[in-house]
Amino acid sequence: MNRSAYALIFCFFIMALAGNLYYPKWQKTRGEATISWDVAGYYLYLPALFIYEDIKGCGFADSLLRKYESSPYFDQAFKHESDNYVMKYTAGMAVQYLPFFAIAHAWALNSDEYPADGYSRPYQFMIYFGCLLIAFLGLFYLRKVLLTYFNDNSVAITLILIALGTNFLEYASITNAMTHGTLFAWYSILIYISMQLHKNPSKWLAIGAGLICGLIALTRPTELISILIPLLWGSDLLSKKGISDRYDWWKKHFGLLILMGVCSIIAGSIQMIYWKYASGDWIVYSYQDQGFSWLKPHIWKGLFSYNNGWLPYSPVMIFALIGFISLYRKSKQVWTVPALYSSLFIYIAFAWDIWWYGGSLGQRTMVQVYPLLAFPLAAFLQSISSTKWIKYPVYLIMFACIYVSMWWVHQAHKGGMFLTEQMTKRYYWNVLGTYEIKDDNLKFLDTKDVYKRSPKNTKVIYENKLNDGSVYTDCSLPPIEGTGTFCVTKDVKNSPIFSIPLLPGAAKWLRATATFQTGYKEWNHHNMTQFHIRAMKGDHPVKERFIRVHRLLHDGQLKDIHQDFKLPKDDFDRIEIFFWHPNEDKELRIGNIKAEIFDN
Repeated sequence: MNRSAYALIFCFFIMALAGNLYYPKWQKTRGEATISWDVAGYYLYLPALFIYEDIKGCGFADSLLRKYESSPYFDQAFKHESDNYVMKYTAGMAVQYLPFFAIAHAWALNSDEYPADGYSRPYQFMIYFGCLLIAFLGLFYLRKVLLTYFNDNSVAITLILIALGTNFLEYASITNAMTHGTLFAWYSILIYISMQLHKNPSKWLAIGAGLICGLIALTRPTELISILIPLLWGSDLLSKKGISDRYDWWKKHFGLLILMGVCSIIAGSIQMIYWKYASGDWIVYSYQDQGFSWLKPHIWKGLFSYNNGWLPYSPVMIFALIGFISLYRKSKQVWTVPALYSSLFIYIAFAWDIWWYGGSLGQRTMVQVYPLLAFPLAAFLQSISSTKWIKYPVYLIMFACIYVSMWWVHQAHKGGMFLTEQMTKRYYWNVLGTYEIKDDNLKFLDTKDVYKRSPKNTKVIYENKLNDGSVYTDCSLPPIEGTGTFCVTKDVKNSPIFSIPLLPGAAKWLRATATFQTGYKEWNHHNMTQFHIRAMKGDHPVKERFIRVHRLLHDGQLKDIHQDFKLPKDDFDRIEIFFWHPNEDKELRIGNIKAEIFDN
């Protein structure tokens, strides 16, 4: 076997290891199970149709949600004006799950251990296993198409970089019942069929291309643009001759074009038939208040933001973007579709208002476009392969990128340092490559002002043990020993404001400390109690920072927590300290407030 074949087998091995030994979601429960959150929505068609025969009413959903806790609430379908429930997500993934669901259902029906309810262990495992097989198929076909254009060594490295150096590993091996790993596979197969279609036109290839495009659009409707791949593959659209040649080809094979279009419509019509049956309407916008900002796409954030942007978590793909130059020099015919499609895909993906795509590890939506980005990546690798003084340093950087990506996958599941929808630039760079969760680093999730050294020559400018009882409030927690206390509750959300006279030039930093005691840790960052410091000038805030206290507390813990505040250069006349508690029932007792200033 050649190197790319060994690389493919190696990737399969690591993927299977990740999904079965490192973090087998199919063995997990509640929101960590394979069939949970969005996947529970993709999948809902199957138990509704084949087990409970209640695809309009979804009357079984509440009891199963209470039993398996696959998400905190039932939002996988919504009540339509027809008074029926309509699924939020389109049916593409349900179609792909179907053969594996059938095996799981037969397994459960013949088992004394597992209920045949659609959500027990056989269903969790088979959905995971089926999606892993489809992802394997995608890498297999990606290797086949790349070998048509690039040398074996470049293809081998490309496969390893994509499979292990990007978030593909997460969405093909662990959280693999999402749409992205399977779409990756269908795009790889679609490219292969498109290549064959233009070499040896046949009705079977046209049927295959049409059905795959229909299935891709049935999975994610915005990816209807996948039809561009079989229409344009191998075209040089930068020249009049290239455009003319492609027009002449389709004119000659017009029947195949019609056949491909009909097959796409047949596959996509599954959704329209369902909508008509469930709601009475042929078209239903099931995302309701979620939509697109076509004139203001969030492209910069989608690509570069540390809060679930693409490249910070899959940095090796920077070489794919650079590689478009190498691909253009190599072949304009091969360059056209990857460049056009990737650009259009990125625009559409990040025009979506929820551009961070929920609980995503580094832009999960980009995974399905990797088969097209593999072309410029392979072109870049091949272009540097003959220059040792460039090649080996680049390989070293790529190896580091693989480490970074796999490290983030680990942190998303076992390390605990990846906190979805909360990441910041300062937090990212302070924790990168480490394995110990530290309080000071957690503060970077909320504030820019963290003094990580031990301050010297501090001067205490304020101390309040709350012993006068003026701010005491009742709660179920015991009082903090030796001090008066204030308790924030669902009814008492705001503490008094503790004001400290201070003028610019007194010091560079202020550190405020308070003692906190909690009964139970709050895990939802939106509901965590906030510890605020602000500099004021009259009635106007000059600067304000806060940290979320529950990040630094555990159940029942009594702890002193400090927050640092870099004093502004703008004019101010006082510092204010206060605490704010969102609408949540987890109480928090606060006491012994102190402020000190220092320069270094």
